[in-house]
Amino acid sequence: MIFMSKSPKQPNVRTRIIVADDEPLIATTLVEILEIKGFEAEAVSDGVAAVERARRIRPDILLSDVQMPKMNGIQAAKKIREFLPNCRIVLLSGHAATGELLERARAEGHKFEVLTKPIGPEDLLSALREKT
Repeated sequence: MIFMSKSPKQPNVRTRIIVADDEPLIATTLVEILEIKGFEAEAVSDGVAAVERARRIRPDILLSDVQMPKMNGIQAAKKIREFLPNCRIVLLSGHAATGELLERARAEGHKFEVLTKPIGPEDLLSALREKT
């Protein structure tokens, strides 16, 4: 599943994305795809690193796996939203347990658009472009 929320578009500026995934091959592949398509992207390996990096580079989008060590993607998204309220959040997951995490986030006032995973690169790029 993919959970998305909106961020405003900045004209004439490359969209800056943090890709958070504990599987290095997935993270680096996503970064390569995004950079080829004109985004500015970099990878981190967990939610804690995503929050730390977001404080430094102030991304437009967090593209994050939900299930990660140290801090899951939803927890990282909430923390990032505390200091970057307009950061767009795109959470990726194929785990059934994600539904419970999403329901808790909704109960706390966080709303995300849901797309089913797996999603191909062109569909993901299209989704990112539609809302940026």
